Amino acid sequence: MKKSIVIIGVVFGIIGWGCQKINNPPQGLKNSIEQASANVNNAFSDISSTKGYEILTANAGPVSKSGTVFSDSITLPMVAGVYDFKPDTLRYEHHDMYPFRLFTRTGDSDHLIVNFPRKMAFHCDYLHVYNPEDTLLKNDFSIDASDYHLYYNWWNNLDYKLTADLSLDSESLGSMDVSAVSSSYRDQSYSSAFTFSDGYTISTAWQSGDTTTSTFALTNASDTLLKETTSFIGTGFHRHEKQYTLSIGNVDIKRGYGIDSIQVYLDGVLQKTAGAKITDSSDTTGSICNKRDILLTFDDGTTAKLSDLIGPALTELRTLVTSLHDMYFAEKVVNYVAINIYYNTR
Repeated sequence: MKKSIVIIGVVFGIIGWGCQKINNPPQGLKNSIEQASANVNNAFSDISSTKGYEILTANAGPVSKSGTVFSDSITLPMVAGVYDFKPDTLRYEHHDMYPFRLFTRTGDSDHLIVNFPRKMAFHCDYLHVYNPEDTLLKNDFSIDASDYHLYYNWWNNLDYKLTADLSLDSESLGSMDVSAVSSSYRDQSYSSAFTFSDGYTISTAWQSGDTTTSTFALTNASDTLLKETTSFIGTGFHRHEKQYTLSIGNVDIKRGYGIDSIQVYLDGVLQKTAGAKITDSSDTTGSICNKRDILLTFDDGTTAKLSDLIGPALTELRTLVTSLHDMYFAEKVVNYVAINIYYNTR
C-alpha cells in the first residue's frame, strides 16, 4: 500500500512539473529583451525624478579653473571636522584662488562633513562667487565624506579618492564613490559611481594603456540591468575597437576584433537563429551613449532597434554617464569646498 502511495505521488509530481513548464514556458530572446528594456526604462524613470539625479546633472559643464590649477596634496585628516557655511567677509589678498574663508569649523569628526545652502550644491557658480546675501541662507545641504584625498601636480600626475554621502534637509540623496589615478597621458584609470537612495547604481570606469577599456553599468542591488564594455587597441586616429559587449538583463550582445558577425546570448546560451547588427554614425565613440545603435533580429524574423527599445532612458543615461565620467560634482563642488577649507585653516 505504501509503495502504491509513493508511485502515485511521483506520478503526480511529474505531472505537476510538466504543467508548471507549460504554464511557465522558457522566455525567448524577444520577450527577454523587451522585458529587460522595460526594466531599464522604468529604472531611469525613477532615477530622473530624484534629487540625486538633479545634483549630478545640475553642475554639468567645463570644470572650473580653480579645480585645474591646484597643485598640492590634501588628505582627509587635514580637513576632517564639521563645517558650516559661514563666510568671513575679510578678504585674504595672499590667497588668489580663495580670497574668502567660506566655512567655519563647528565640530569634530574623522569625516569631512560640510553643511551649506542647497543652491550652491545645485548651482556651483553661487559657491564660487562670494555674495554677502548668501550668509542668510539655510545650510540645508550636506556632504559627509568618509574617505578623501587629492594628490595633484602637473603633467597628468593625479591620485584622487572620494567616498561621500549626500543629503538635503537630512534626507539622503545617495552616495558617491570616485577614484582616479594618472601618471601620464597614456596611463590613466578612474572609476566613478553614484548609488541613489532607492538602490539603483550608475557607474563608469576607464582604463588606458596598450589596451583602453571603457565601461558603464546600471545595477539594482546585485542585478545588472544594463552594462556596456568597450576595449580599444592603439591610440588617436589609429585606435581600433578590439571587443564590444552589451548586456541588457539576461541578454548579451558581443563582437570581437576582426569578426563581422555579432553573437547574441540568452542566459549564456548562443542564439543560433537570432542575430544583431551594430550600426554607427561616423563620429561615434563605440557606445550607445554616443550614436551607436544595434539592430536585433529575433527568431520569428522581426527586428527591433535598441534605440527604440530603450529610447526613453537614453537621454538620462547619456547625461549621467558624461557627468560621472567627467566627475563634475566631485571637481566643482567637493574639491572646491575641501581646498577652501584646506587653504583657510592652515
